[in-house]
Amino acid sequence: MTTDPNKSTGSLLSDALTHVSSLVRSEVDLARAELNENLKSAGAAIGLIVGAVVVALTALNVLSAALVAALTEAGIPAGWSALIVGVAFALIAYVMVNKGTNALKLSSLAPTRTTKNVKRDAQAVKEVYDDK
Repeated sequence: MTTDPNKSTGSLLSDALTHVSSLVRSEVDLARAELNENLKSAGAAIGLIVGAVVVALTALNVLSAALVAALTEAGIPAGWSALIVGVAFALIAYVMVNKGTNALKLSSLAPTRTTKNVKRDAQAVKEVYDDK
């Protein structure tokens, strides 16, 4: 902003509005970029959940029969062997789904850097007007 003493109040107000408009546009652009970045992280988290489902199903199909057979041969009745194997695989799937859903919490998707910048900008504008 220039410091020309002959500038009218209207011209000064127009300059101020132009700068505020530019600042708002910059903050919106930053928020958009940050949200895009966070959505990519959310996509990766969804990929983890899908991967967990695929791994759990594959593991249940391939290993459960082998483990049930091994436990049965070790002397545990077949029904109990199947129950033990099923619970073990269910726990593994639960841990994987829990990790994926924790990565999808809304707090991890919020544009925190933009929020900090907007608060800082608002404080700076407030200080400028408080000084006058």
